[in-house]
Amino acid sequence: MKEKDTTSKSPGFVDRIITRAKAIYTYCTDGVWSDPRNNLGTRVVKTVNLTLSAFFNSTLQTRSMSLTYSTVLSIVPAFALLVAIGRGFGLQDMLQSQLYNFFPSQSQGISTALKFVDSYLNSATQGVFVGVGIVVLLWTVISLLSSIEDTFNSIWGVKVSRTIYQKITDYISICLIIPVLMICSSGVSIFLSGVVQDKLNLPFLTPFVNIGLEMVPVVLCWLAFTLSYYLIPNTKVGFKYAAIAGVMAAISFQILQMLFLNGQIYVSKYNAIYGSFAFLPLMLIWLQLSWLVLLTGCMIAYSMQNVFTFNLMGDEDTISNHGWHNVALIVMTVATQRFVSKEKPLSQQEIAVQYYLPIRIVGRIVGKLRTAGLIYDVKITGDTSGISPAVEPDKLTVAEFLKAFDNVGVTDFIADFRKIYEDMLAKLHPMRVRSYEQFSGLLIKDLPLPTREEITQIMITDGEQSGPEDKKDIKN
Repeated sequence: MKEKDTTSKSPGFVDRIITRAKAIYTYCTDGVWSDPRNNLGTRVVKTVNLTLSAFFNSTLQTRSMSLTYSTVLSIVPAFALLVAIGRGFGLQDMLQSQLYNFFPSQSQGISTALKFVDSYLNSATQGVFVGVGIVVLLWTVISLLSSIEDTFNSIWGVKVSRTIYQKITDYISICLIIPVLMICSSGVSIFLSGVVQDKLNLPFLTPFVNIGLEMVPVVLCWLAFTLSYYLIPNTKVGFKYAAIAGVMAAISFQILQMLFLNGQIYVSKYNAIYGSFAFLPLMLIWLQLSWLVLLTGCMIAYSMQNVFTFNLMGDEDTISNHGWHNVALIVMTVATQRFVSKEKPLSQQEIAVQYYLPIRIVGRIVGKLRTAGLIYDVKITGDTSGISPAVEPDKLTVAEFLKAFDNVGVTDFIADFRKIYEDMLAKLHPMRVRSYEQFSGLLIKDLPLPTREEITQIMITDGEQSGPEDKKDIKN
């Protein structure tokens, strides 16, 4: 009898495509965070991964809703400030026409807001309302900008906001610059359409002039987004990252404008329910999506600048106390050993990159170490600061470090807590003391640290052992 062929058949073309697609998907969603390479492809995959995760993140959605609520409360005072500045230049009508040009999909909402603005300004400039009205107007706008800054700072992991004095001066400057830019935009449009076309009488330039007129709002929108990402966060943001994110946000915002403008024909469907207020729910949806575009752009800038310090794709609250201790000891050891060897202090980002630590975790730990009085900031160059130990290295043991690190924060947060649970705490205290004492003879400066080269080699070796075939296909 003829024996059956028991040899397995090689996978077909479709099976290979499916296997390759699964490998690429696994790499892009999970494996890329274990890839230590610093090249364009890896950076793009990580940036897209982080951006999509941020866009669909419920926290970002909630923040956009919060800013929408703040905007509704502040829209009349904000428009009133713009119109008041326009009146000061004698260009109120031009400024109002620019508002319609920049937000064509919300013409009805702008018209309604401007009606309230006229009555607001009339009451704010009469009698006792002169001083109070101006103060309320400025405070409302400043509170909106402060909410935007807090949201940007939370994305960047910045815990310290601007001082009240900085907020007042910076925000008032922004409020003065915005109407000036809008007026300049109108002036550029008039120059292109009037001087170039009418005075020079060069018909072949007409198509280019028309393109220029169409591009002016886009360019100003890009400039506004770029400056927002560059100036509003209370940290140093790379201008090139802010500019790239500004381009993406400006294009997305213009597409959003176009969709809402072309969708006005469907407003009649809402008239049966909302009547004359049909524009209101659409404006709220438009505001939330606009804020979501702005915040997503901020996340893109943050992702591009810190893409190689993202090694944790999960909830920070799931990290155990032991995990926090480990990372805190690494950060403190880096700062201490560089101080002892008289090397330049490293910034948070440099520590995260060189020692492959999550930037958000490092930021939170540095804040706790600063509060505990274990480190202080050292200015390196410009706006860049490094961290240096605030305790004598020859006396800082692991025991003293852990004790100081664990005691950061409020302990007496419940009234009479120690009296109620006195017996339990009395039994636990000796155990805690002994847990610290076992590290009393070990100095922080003597802890062994791997070099960046050793970390990279371990990661490459580990990646090849976990999935050599898939890893090889993707890398090639």
